[in-house]
Amino acid sequence: MDIYHVWCDLKPGVKDTEFTRALDAYMGHLKARGAIEGWRLTRRKLGLDPKELGDFHIMIEVRDLAQLDAAFGLAAERREPTESVHHGVNALAYNLTFALYRDFPDAHRHEGEERF
Repeated sequence: MDIYHVWCDLKPGVKDTEFTRALDAYMGHLKARGAIEGWRLTRRKLGLDPKELGDFHIMIEVRDLAQLDAAFGLAAERREPTESVHHGVNALAYNLTFALYRDFPDAHRHEGEERF
């Protein structure tokens, strides 16, 4: 499983519950179309995180890079119905930071013949 991470802050005046509803609509849209496997939203607690990362942390699970590319493809089309729910999230957030991680060790990993 690959996990696409997004950290962000909310634009001034945006309610946290408004952001949560918008994100739920967008992630639900992607999941219903098979573009993601699942997702999770967390929020900074007690100010314990690097300050360069945002208050909110979104983790989006995909089977592989092909599925992630399909999710990006839906957003890149800029067509309805994806455009509205994608904009619904982007209009509320700023200071975005992204990362891509994978489960480790990889399921296909073999040991004993590596040369480095």
